[in-house]
Amino acid sequence: KFPLASDPSLIDPALAGRKVFFLIWTTTPWTLPANLGIAVHPDFEYAAIEHNDEVYVVASELINSVAAKCGLGEAGADGERVAPKVLARFSGAKLDRLECRHAWLDRRSLVMNGEHVTLGGEADAETELDVKEARDRTVTGKAGTGLVHTAPGHGHDDFVIGKRYGLEIYCPVDHAGRFTGEVEHFAGQRVFDANPLIVEFMRQRGLLLSSEDYDHRYPHCWRCKNPVIFRATPQWFISLDARSAREVVEKDEDGRDLTNYTDNYSEGTAAQESLRAGALREIENVTWIPAWGMERMRNMLSGRPDWCISRQRVWGVPIPAFYCKDCNEIIADPAIINHVAGIFELESADAWYAREARELLPEGFVCPKCKGADWIKETDILDVWFDSGSSSIAVLEKRANLSWPADVYIEGGDQYRGWFNSSLIVGLAAHDAAPFRTVLTHGWVVDGQGKAMHKSAGNAISPNEVIKDSGAEILRLWCASSDYHEDMRLSPEILQRVSDGYRKLRNTARFALGNLDGFDPPRDGVAEEEMLEIDRWALSELDEVMARVYQGYELYEFHTVYHALYNFCTVTLSARYFDIIKDRLYTAAPRSHARRSAQTALHRIADNLARALAPILVFTADEIWENLPRLNSEERPASVHIAELPVAGIERDREMASRWERLFAVRDEVLGVLEEARIVKVIGSSLEARVHIEATGETFELLAHYAGELRYIFIVSQVEVERAEETSGALKVKVERAAGEKCERCWNYSVRVGESERYPTACERCVEALEEIEREAVA
Repeated sequence: KFPLASDPSLIDPALAGRKVFFLIWTTTPWTLPANLGIAVHPDFEYAAIEHNDEVYVVASELINSVAAKCGLGEAGADGERVAPKVLARFSGAKLDRLECRHAWLDRRSLVMNGEHVTLGGEADAETELDVKEARDRTVTGKAGTGLVHTAPGHGHDDFVIGKRYGLEIYCPVDHAGRFTGEVEHFAGQRVFDANPLIVEFMRQRGLLLSSEDYDHRYPHCWRCKNPVIFRATPQWFISLDARSAREVVEKDEDGRDLTNYTDNYSEGTAAQESLRAGALREIENVTWIPAWGMERMRNMLSGRPDWCISRQRVWGVPIPAFYCKDCNEIIADPAIINHVAGIFELESADAWYAREARELLPEGFVCPKCKGADWIKETDILDVWFDSGSSSIAVLEKRANLSWPADVYIEGGDQYRGWFNSSLIVGLAAHDAAPFRTVLTHGWVVDGQGKAMHKSAGNAISPNEVIKDSGAEILRLWCASSDYHEDMRLSPEILQRVSDGYRKLRNTARFALGNLDGFDPPRDGVAEEEMLEIDRWALSELDEVMARVYQGYELYEFHTVYHALYNFCTVTLSARYFDIIKDRLYTAAPRSHARRSAQTALHRIADNLARALAPILVFTADEIWENLPRLNSEERPASVHIAELPVAGIERDREMASRWERLFAVRDEVLGVLEEARIVKVIGSSLEARVHIEATGETFELLAHYAGELRYIFIVSQVEVERAEETSGALKVKVERAAGEKCERCWNYSVRVGESERYPTACERCVEALEEIEREAVA
């Protein structure tokens, strides 16, 4: 309990002449020696309750819980404890700037209004951890008094309100976590060891009304798991709200800064802006992926405090400041910093530790205040985020082939507070502009159930294990196929599915390359307008998917790139185009126009696949590229990784695409009926089938137009199309065994097998192909 030093009648006349105490509640007794204030909420109602000859101030809503905990009030006739008498009720605002005395020290404790005060009784450490459940806790928690003990040197909320009320930032705890010599009764004690001693000290002096064991959250070191304490210590800061005094540097004829390799940008009023204002301006000019990143960054910058850039570590990039031994004057002006930077450029930052202070200063330098010549080096180092924040300048301005700002920064969502934030502040300080054009944020890798991966939980998957078991390409493909806007799941089952997808992509390329043996594009290629229509359709579909791929890369939507290529390879190519052209590739004469037409399409498909896959499957794309015909020609770079992404060929023929989509819809129905016929043993393979189709209207016209191609489209030996009556309704498909004999060469059935004396077991089509092969051999 803290005795009120101010006149109690200032609160309420009923309290005049009474001994009034403010009751506080804490889970960190070791911070009580540093108490300088008591916080109350301005909008809460407080009450003065009577107990014997003393009066206690607590939040009105907590009277009963405080009375029960502390044993306040007298026992009634029935033995039940009667709630203490309320002498007065008043708002927290009325208590503002009253003074109490410290519970046992000769020191004032200022009463302050703070909106961080709650009635839930969250533990001191929980408010520092910003535990949401604690801040949302209501009076049902039955803990606390509604008055918060405030030690500005031992907590963020306490520090903020202490600064607002002009309190000293008092921290009587040293670097070893022990009380300093000025702390009466407990000097030299470790703060955690002092907790029970302070409690007992207060109990013996009648200052303690109640104590109990209380379970609550407390911050611990993530590495060693030991509890930590909060200490306010002198640090170096970069002000975010001070207006810049930066001089405008000389410009070239294009208006660009001559001191660096930055792009041209408008100065505007940047020279007079604060870093915070400049940052809020610049984030509007950056592309954020996902788009919500802009709002997150804006909120981060709007509310963040000044940047503490000093750290107390044994080694790191030093803060180039010096202290005069005689008068303690601090020297950290630009001229001295540049002088030290020149030494670092030659010797690295190790010079700070290897040289004496006078060796790091200009020769003959003396203190401008007292003319002293003895100096002490700063022992703090720079925040490592300052190091990483300056990486854009260190990298982009030192290499002739790069320019500032960067095209894109890529990192996890935690970097809005880290790298993105520090880079933006440093970029503004150096060049009044953001160091990035685009910022891309990805989610975390979690296990198959969406749980965080931890070695201790046994669900962690090492990238090295994946590479060892499946290869780096599988890991790359998993990354590319995952939607990084959210957390990305990884498990053996997921990797197996990715491996299956990879095999389908690879097999597509293998099929194309396997059918290009002997194909010389300049010599054997067929002009697009002279190609068979289905080959032109395939290239049209290729152009369509490559446009989506290009857009996906432009937007950093790598998973859409993967899905576009996967669907193209498995559906458009494998299930449709490749299935149909196999007959032509395997049975047509090697140099025939029909086969060369298909090979021309396959060559371009393989070429485009290699280029499109290059950013994702680097080894596979190179392998495809190396096996393409005429690899070493001047028309193609030696590596796919220095080639450009594919561009669309001729303008897409929408009408042709529509016709083929309708044909494939009919094909799907035919394949379904063929499967039924196979099940009931009418046919074995589809080449044993003869398909009879009845169709009406536009469907009949379409099928009649492609009558000569339907057997190849459906992969059967014979097809008949008949116009049905308009009233007959839907398409009708009938399957029966094909007429004629099986061709020994192409396995198609034909009534003309046996007509050729030279090739009696071949069909008419194969006879023609064989004769052409013979003519080519003679030529």
